[in-house]
Amino acid sequence: MNLSPALEKAYTKEQLSARNAQRLAEFIAFGPVVFQVSRLMIKFGILELLRNNDGGLTVAEVAQRCELSEYAAKCLLEASLTIGTVLVDKDSDRFTLSKTGWFLLNDPATKVNIAFNHDVNYLGFYHLEEALREGRPAGLKALGDWKTIYEGLSELKPQVQRSWFDFDHFYSDSSFRQALEIVFARKPRTLLDVGGNTGRWAMQCVSYDEQVEVTILDLPQQIDMMRRVTRGLPGAQRIHGIGMDLLDPNNQFPADQHYDVIWMSQFLDCFGEEEIQSILERTARIMDKDSRLFIMETLWDRQKYEPAAFCLTQISLYFTAMANGNSKMYHSDDLFRIIRKAGLEVEAVHDNLGQGHSVLEVRGEK
Repeated sequence: MNLSPALEKAYTKEQLSARNAQRLAEFIAFGPVVFQVSRLMIKFGILELLRNNDGGLTVAEVAQRCELSEYAAKCLLEASLTIGTVLVDKDSDRFTLSKTGWFLLNDPATKVNIAFNHDVNYLGFYHLEEALREGRPAGLKALGDWKTIYEGLSELKPQVQRSWFDFDHFYSDSSFRQALEIVFARKPRTLLDVGGNTGRWAMQCVSYDEQVEVTILDLPQQIDMMRRVTRGLPGAQRIHGIGMDLLDPNNQFPADQHYDVIWMSQFLDCFGEEEIQSILERTARIMDKDSRLFIMETLWDRQKYEPAAFCLTQISLYFTAMANGNSKMYHSDDLFRIIRKAGLEVEAVHDNLGQGHSVLEVRGEK
């Protein structure tokens, strides 16, 4: 298995002593409790309060300032002490924020991940075993009655929808500026955005280049949402939409005009391998020797830092339990193999964009 240098060091040799390994095993066993305690330490303002008081606070002071009972404050603080998000002075019994607590409170990625896991995933993950055995998103019923989560995005409860889109946009937005430079180095006049969702990338494109015309290909309900979101914005008149079920192999991609660039951002990870191959085969049919397909994905094996790979492999199980039951965050070897099977060739790879994206530059065989 190919791994980046940081991941090879972390994943090919034992890193922990027996005692630390045992602690991690118990940490996993109480994972749901750890998560909810830590989420409430943020929600109740306790971590922020400790951050703003260098000398620390007692249980009674935390309880008073956060309008909690001393019982509630003590339970949360003692649990957080053993989790590792707070520290205590043994002489004064005053609690302070640890380094881990600081990241929990301040790191943007961690904030987004906590909201996403609580609002979107938490209840549905009870059905993960069922999803793995049956190859369907068995946990999605916790949110609504749809075949996949993508069909229900426009109908999710407001807080769930907000957390889903915040999660989706956080990871893609940080990479857009670098990705635009890569894509527009070819000076495309026409761009097909496959799986363009609410038009966030399309708006970036029409702002970056005043001549480019962008066509978004996505589910009809997503095209409707895109039109609502982009209505009246500068350049929106150069964004067009075509609604179709991209998983239906009978639905061919538009061939009525030539597209200089075809773009797929955080799109292929939403599908299983056979579905990806079908999508790429239909993409290849509308490409010529001058066309280029750019695929932006967070490939877990190419991450510069180990925590990113950890997050991505855990996110894979969101796709299993909640999204569609058969997709994941892919290892690059798997994605390259599928691309070749579809009759396409990876011409270049641009790594370490934003929060850990890679952009694959792909050409056809024509």
